[in-house]
Amino acid sequence: MLTVNGITVRLGGRTILDRATAAVPPGARVGLIGRNGAGKSTLLKAIIGEIEPDEGEIGMPGRARLGYIAQQAPSGTATPFETVLGADVERAQLMAESETCTEPHRLGDIHDRLLAIDAYTAPARAARILLGLGFDEAMQGLPLDSYSGGWKMRVALAALLFSEPDVLLLDEPSNHLDLEATLWLESFLRSYRGTLIVISHERDLLNNVVDTILHLQGGKLTLYAGNYDSFERQRAERAAQLAAAKASQDAQRARLQDYVARNSARASTAKQAQSRAKMLAKMQPIAALAEDPTLSFDFPDPSELRPPLITLDMAAVGYAAGDPVLKRVNLRIDPDDRIALLGRNGNGKTTLARLLAAQLPAMDGAVHTAGKMQVGYFTQYQVEELAMGATPLELMTRAMDGKAPATVRAQLGRFGFSGNRATTLVAQLSGGERARLALALVTREAPHLLILDEPTNHLDVDAREALVQALNDFSGAVILISHDRHMVELTADRLVLVDEGTAVEYRGNIDDYIDFVLGRNQPKPEAKPKAAKRDRKAAAQAREDARTVRQGIADAETRMARLQLEISTIDRSMFDPAAATPAYARLTMGELAQRRATIAKELEAAEHEWLRANELLELEPG
Repeated sequence: MLTVNGITVRLGGRTILDRATAAVPPGARVGLIGRNGAGKSTLLKAIIGEIEPDEGEIGMPGRARLGYIAQQAPSGTATPFETVLGADVERAQLMAESETCTEPHRLGDIHDRLLAIDAYTAPARAARILLGLGFDEAMQGLPLDSYSGGWKMRVALAALLFSEPDVLLLDEPSNHLDLEATLWLESFLRSYRGTLIVISHERDLLNNVVDTILHLQGGKLTLYAGNYDSFERQRAERAAQLAAAKASQDAQRARLQDYVARNSARASTAKQAQSRAKMLAKMQPIAALAEDPTLSFDFPDPSELRPPLITLDMAAVGYAAGDPVLKRVNLRIDPDDRIALLGRNGNGKTTLARLLAAQLPAMDGAVHTAGKMQVGYFTQYQVEELAMGATPLELMTRAMDGKAPATVRAQLGRFGFSGNRATTLVAQLSGGERARLALALVTREAPHLLILDEPTNHLDVDAREALVQALNDFSGAVILISHDRHMVELTADRLVLVDEGTAVEYRGNIDDYIDFVLGRNQPKPEAKPKAAKRDRKAAAQAREDARTVRQGIADAETRMARLQLEISTIDRSMFDPAAATPAYARLTMGELAQRRATIAKELEAAEHEWLRANELLELEPG
């Protein structure tokens, strides 16, 4: 059992954790939640020993292996596949030793241990994890330095999952993932055999993966059984109980104060009044649950424009002449549209957003926009590039040059920056506050079209709910790119799938798309009554094809395991003839070596077949 025993952590003169206590049972899947800045990451750093608590201690089972992603992304000329394989240190050491060891008994021990830790299925497991996180076979063989920081963090996550620690600690693991990879990660974590503690603001991940919520508030930890929805119900009940208890206490306090005030000066009741005054002094106040009054999103409503706002007619867009990322795109956006762009990272969602924001010109086709249309385009880069030495008031004053101070402050106030918050240095704001400030800046001109590219990465669960509410109250059009399907589900009424070099309307809802990604369903076709029989036949064929591919994957995995076991048996026969099986005892050393080479080629072919089948399954519509 992992225990947090009354730990206190102070950073920069501020108490982050205040005698926090909790006990996490073995095998529990825990969601660590709390508002931005509450100290969640600090707690994980205390658990791994990166931060030494000022008081208290962390208790850990003996010999338990902790797994945690370092903030520094992996880099260098090694490939993602090599990096992930190398994360299992014991396997890497044993494999290296097996290449040079000549002592038969030690070699036998090595192979026994390699079999015990499933070392020979490791390449297939590593490839499977990388594939789930978005790396196809070609991408797995490229050097790390050819990838962006976000993709490198995916490699770090893959390496951590592959190492299978006894206690797995994850801090916002979906921040660098698209929806498809997030869905795979959820499936992986649901079947994880060790103890899991995950910091996440993804409501769906917390509902689908965890069985316990560890809530950090005011430096204290409270454990709740169940998923996030269960936690919210319990918290609401607790809030109601606290409110009732506080009201009762306030009424009792008022009665005591009134009695003391009326009877202190009278000799006959002075002692009773003094007794009640002591009671008042010892009465511990019941605090109401703290809510953040600055948690605010309020988008200014734009002026009315006649539809459509934007029309794309066979448009093509990209970055290099003659090499479009997307082409043949037909899309109409009206003033009240709520559109979510779906598709894996790298398929062109951001490219399409930049075309709609007029940051990229069309290479081909036509783009028609309404006159006087204003676009507000939010990206994570804007959050990261805010001037740390400036205040929200200074940044907004520069951006709204020429506007009256009252107008500037009113725009800041829409997003919770009033009073002292408006004059706080950006460097002292939390990640969520910086995201709110960036949104305040991009919406200062009351845009008719709001394009949001992953707006939730720095927002906690409550802030995301506030953003959903604000988007639903906004009278303009919204284009949303997000891996938070809860937000997509509650906000978008149109889905556009960006895939295979174009963008098309997706005819199902977000649940249909999730089923499609997980291979449980196919996208809903447009209604074609005359072709119903043909469509049913095509759907049946698609299901049959998917079953064939899945069977191929299972067959390949069985064959790989058999071949890996046979290679291990041959290795043992070569270096310890006394332990050889009867079939191999009759073979010479040369014949054993030849047999091993043949099986190694068969294993390589099986692994290639397994990877190809997984890629085909991704392309299957159902």
